[in-house]
Amino acid sequence: MSLFSYAQGGVMLAVTVALIALKAYAFILALTFPAEGYLAADKLTKPSWLAILGIGLVVELLGLLAILNIVFTIAAIVFLVDVRPAVRGLRRS
Repeated sequence: MSLFSYAQGGVMLAVTVALIALKAYAFILALTFPAEGYLAADKLTKPSWLAILGIGLVVELLGLLAILNIVFTIAAIVFLVDVRPAVRGLRRS
């Protein structure tokens, strides 16, 4: 094998590990917020987000279809950029 092949394999491994970490982080955060917060922020329900993020994590871990990985990566990014700040901004009284 050439040096390029080793470098390419290393980059792909790093990307895969980063995507697994991103999806696991989003899933764990989704678990920590109260279900009422999702409704109060006018977002999908907590079980919906947990299903989306959980399936995305499993798809990434199993290395299934690349298009599914892209779709679930986008979903995790949407959760972290849009839903998390909205739900985190709400406080229990």
